[in-house]
Amino acid sequence: MLRIDNVSVRFGGIVALDAVSFGIDSGEIAGLIGPNGAGKTTLFNCLSRLYDVDQGRIEFDNQSLLDKPRHRIASLGIGRTFQNLALFDTMSVLDNVMVGRHCRTRSGFVSNAIRLPGVRHEEREAAAHAAQLLSFLGLDTVAASRVSDLSFGTRKRVELARALASDPKLLLLDEPASGLNHEEVDALATLIRAIRDRLRVTILLVEHHMNLVMNVSDKVIALDFGRKIAEGTPAEVREHPEVIAAYLGTAH
Repeated sequence: MLRIDNVSVRFGGIVALDAVSFGIDSGEIAGLIGPNGAGKTTLFNCLSRLYDVDQGRIEFDNQSLLDKPRHRIASLGIGRTFQNLALFDTMSVLDNVMVGRHCRTRSGFVSNAIRLPGVRHEEREAAAHAAQLLSFLGLDTVAASRVSDLSFGTRKRVELARALASDPKLLLLDEPASGLNHEEVDALATLIRAIRDRLRVTILLVEHHMNLVMNVSDKVIALDFGRKIAEGTPAEVREHPEVIAAYLGTAH
C-alpha cells in the first residue's frame, strides 16, 4: 500500500531524512520508532505533503504522492492525527468529526451558501457517519459536548475519530499515547487493533511508548539521525544492536 524509496529531506545543512526506504502492506500495523530528532515526524509530514522531499519517491496505492497537492491527500485515502492536538476547541465533538468528512463531500461554496437540498443531504450523511464513529470509539455520550470541556485522553479519541471520518485506507498516528496514563494506553492498544481489524485500515504509528509499539505492530522501522537503522518484526528490532545503541548508548 505504501512504498517509500530512497527519500531524503534537508533543511539547510541539516539532514532530516537520509535515503530512507521501506514499505507497508495493506492491513499491516507498522511502528516507526527512534529517539527525538530521528526524522519520524518529518517523514509523516512528507506523507501528508506538508514537506517536499529533496530526493526519492513515495508511492501510495500504486500512485505517486509527490505530484499531488496537499489538499488532495485526505481524499486519496490518507488520514492523520497530530502529536499536538489540532481540534476546534469551541465546537462540539460531533462537529469536529464532521469536519473530517469534508473531503468526501461534493458541494461547493455557492451551494453551501444558499443551502441547496444536496447540501442538507450531505450534512445528514456526514452526521450519521460521524455518529457511527463516535459510538465505535465510545464517544457517543459526549457528542454534544464542547471539545474544550473534555479530558486530554478523550480529546485524543476525538481527533482519532475525525481522522477516521474521511474513510482512510492508511492512518498515520503521531504519538497517540503521549500524555495518556497506563490504563488509557492499554485501551489504545486494543482500539488500534480494532481499527485495523474492523475498519480494515492500514496503520503507520509513530510512538515513543515502546510497549505499545511492540505489542500492536506487525513490523517496526527504526530511524536514527534520519537513517533507517533497522526493520523487521518487533522481536527482531528490539534486539538489534543499532537500536539498543540509539536508545541506551554504545556502552550498554
